[in-house]
Amino acid sequence: MESRNQFGRKSSSLQLRDVTKVFPQPDGNGEVVAVNHVSLDVSEGHLVTLLGPSGCGKTTTLRMISGFEYPTSGEVLIGERNVANLPPNKRDISMVFQSYALFPHLCIWENIAYGLKVKKLSTDEIKAKTRAVIDLMQLQGMEMRFPNQLSGGQQQRVALARAVVIEPSVLLFDEPLSNLDAKLRVYMRDELRSIQQRLGITSLYVTHDQSEAMAISDQVVIMKDGLMAQIGTPQEIYENPTSMFVANFIGRANFLEGTLREIAQSGQAYVTLGDTAIKVPNPGKSVPNPGEPCVLTFRPEHAGFVESGEEGIPARITRCTYFGSHIEYEAMVGETPVVVQIYDPQHSRRYAKGDTVRLAIDLDSARVLRRDQEKEGV
Repeated sequence: MESRNQFGRKSSSLQLRDVTKVFPQPDGNGEVVAVNHVSLDVSEGHLVTLLGPSGCGKTTTLRMISGFEYPTSGEVLIGERNVANLPPNKRDISMVFQSYALFPHLCIWENIAYGLKVKKLSTDEIKAKTRAVIDLMQLQGMEMRFPNQLSGGQQQRVALARAVVIEPSVLLFDEPLSNLDAKLRVYMRDELRSIQQRLGITSLYVTHDQSEAMAISDQVVIMKDGLMAQIGTPQEIYENPTSMFVANFIGRANFLEGTLREIAQSGQAYVTLGDTAIKVPNPGKSVPNPGEPCVLTFRPEHAGFVESGEEGIPARITRCTYFGSHIEYEAMVGETPVVVQIYDPQHSRRYAKGDTVRLAIDLDSARVLRRDQEKEGV
């Protein structure tokens, strides 16, 4: 489907249908499956992020959408048109690159207007569209400067302006903020998301930065070994990971190995961790069968320490780190390290390395996973 947003720009859905990419091995012996039967729907005006470690297939997926690589099999649909075998200039797509890819010999005005000139628009149209985008990106007064006269953040805004001025149906981002320093990266991340929402352009964003993906995305796709390990909103993926890999890749996670004893009719899970029996009210969607090994996973902020009594799991403090807003403890539960973050440390009891404590887990926030599921895709 295709519609027009409040700026008059086209906005199309983006779909991948059973897309696979196979490369020959460099030595000529055998093949490598870089992307393995991936299907994905990006709704009109939404921003979806592909997130994963190096070699997971996210960049290859982006390159197949852009036309820099062709799928071995499958379809790439923009609106209702399959563009899988079309060259990049026939796909109505723009890309913002990691390196900005600005023309160093052209001033900012000429860089932004370049795509409009290629389209052979009239001089008046080029002036009007270029001026509108310069105003949108807050680049007024810089029109006659050259790229080497701009800061990194300004160059990134020029690159974004050049991408959106041609009014693409789909906008692609290839790790566009990775060359910026940490503070500017956060600022430009928020600016980029704000502009994308105002323009309503369907967007696909590739990054390996978890916080970036969480902050800007309508949906996040976690990729591993060419597969989609999980897809959902940032909140869904953080609160309900379906594998150890996803739980550990998005944010930080603790894992305690145990055995699933029983699943009650109400959905509660009864888990044994060593000598401790616990009840998990909402174990999640990836629970193993009763009697099988399992892993209890929980976030560092979903645990604390109790001082006495039979509650909690015996543990020993092995590290304390003060961060101002919170204290981070590492504690050993048997031979397994567990990270605990205590916020508002001024009003909390302080523990020292070597202290014996009892670990209390917020079981409403804990989930139960199969031990080996981190190898699976969806």
